[in-house]
Amino acid sequence: MDEPLHPETIAVTAGRPARTAGAPLNSPIVPASTFHHGGDISYAREGNPGWEAFEVALGALEHGHCVTFASGLAASSAILDELPVGARVIAQRAPYFGVTEQLRERERRGQLKLETHAELTVAGLADSIAGANLVWIESPTNPMLDVVDLPAVIGVAKEAGALVVVDNTFATPLGQTPLTLGADLVLHSGTKLIGGHSDLLLGAVVAADPAFQRRLLDRRHATGATPGVLEAYLALRGLRTLPARLARAQATASELAARLAAHPRVDRVRHPGSGTIVSFETAGTGEDAQRVCEACRLIVHATSLGGTETTLERRARYASERAAGTPETLIRMSVGLEHVDDLWRDLDRALTVGAGS
Repeated sequence: MDEPLHPETIAVTAGRPARTAGAPLNSPIVPASTFHHGGDISYAREGNPGWEAFEVALGALEHGHCVTFASGLAASSAILDELPVGARVIAQRAPYFGVTEQLRERERRGQLKLETHAELTVAGLADSIAGANLVWIESPTNPMLDVVDLPAVIGVAKEAGALVVVDNTFATPLGQTPLTLGADLVLHSGTKLIGGHSDLLLGAVVAADPAFQRRLLDRRHATGATPGVLEAYLALRGLRTLPARLARAQATASELAARLAAHPRVDRVRHPGSGTIVSFETAGTGEDAQRVCEACRLIVHATSLGGTETTLERRARYASERAAGTPETLIRMSVGLEHVDDLWRDLDRALTVGAGS
């Protein structure tokens, strides 16, 4: 087709095998560690047809060139490994805690110099962007759901010559495509919304420049941070249904955010107006918020997010979140595919039982 396809169509069609007689509709799982000489792959660390099918599809959605990894943190580590020793990195005060740990560890080792900002804004970067090697952006942020003005911040960073990474896990390529706004790299935890069924670990980086993709492929090969063939298959299967799942969960999340905002035992609701995550602060203490989580019967009290089931947890249960300033009563809820009224009855009852007055 000559006309550009919509993202919903790309999610369904990209990365399919060639349309030849008798060919499978889906890319098969290829559980092989060794391949016959003479082809593009001779050993499993070099590639796998299943990885490549997923990379084609996600790369098409993000308008770039994709490399898959064993997990989101393996993907972020590969990016940081490409920085020169002593690089200056600018990041938000509290990106995903695993990324924070990677940045802090490299800072302790003298591999980089980290500068954090409460918020990434044009004004905030004005006095510090000169000489920066990398700007690491997460938008919306986890779990506070702050939104960064991507076109403006990316523009300032690129003008200063910095590499720009955007963690697009929460928004997905159906919500925003940072490479089209000038970012160099997009990071995904495929474990979350892309996989969508709470059954895999997988990470991905999508590069605007195919030369940087080559560097990441070499890094993956050297470190062995390769995804499993089953995980790649499941991630691609999840990507096929992402448009439908995202639309349904977003609509429910928006409705739940509105109902929570009117609840007498909720002090604050954080929801950027899109996406499947709602964070809310309950009345009372952190212990009260913990009781709300534990009182839910339908909603699953568990970490992670992006699955078909709705999950929630009090994020300040983790020392790293408390240190980053996450409110003691903040509950992060990942909205799934259940009926909104069933979810609301469970939430309303749990708030009545658990939250302070």
